[in-house]
Amino acid sequence: MTVRKALLLVAGFLALGAGAAGALLPLIPTTPFVLLAAACFGASSPRMRARLESARYFGEYLRNYREGTGISRRARWTGVAFLWATLSLSAILFRHAHAWIALAIVGACVTAHILTIRGSRGAADHAEGEAGVERSGSPADKA
Repeated sequence: MTVRKALLLVAGFLALGAGAAGALLPLIPTTPFVLLAAACFGASSPRMRARLESARYFGEYLRNYREGTGISRRARWTGVAFLWATLSLSAILFRHAHAWIALAIVGACVTAHILTIRGSRGAADHAEGEAGVERSGSPADKA
């Protein structure tokens, strides 16, 4: 293993750790760190990238990002619910009006961002959307 690959592998693990911390702590972003980890693993260890993309918690997000399919409705609402749960816990722990205001502003902005991310279509939605599309072709195809 080259020094470059070893450094990228270490950077990937550090970024993944920061992303995992961001999943649990408000105000620390998760997605940029997980994307950075995937990029570092992709350049240093395809095996680690494959493991990350098949991981229970981050795999779906990485595949959706790579394929440009957006975020599922379930992931969107789970993210918003988890965001507000952690912000509420933070507000209970801090008990300062300024902290509450800051947490509410951050929560509102992040919620707006999550809700404006392009949504992916589930298999049922996708099949339903295609059912109404008429194919062009010969008259025999339409019969």
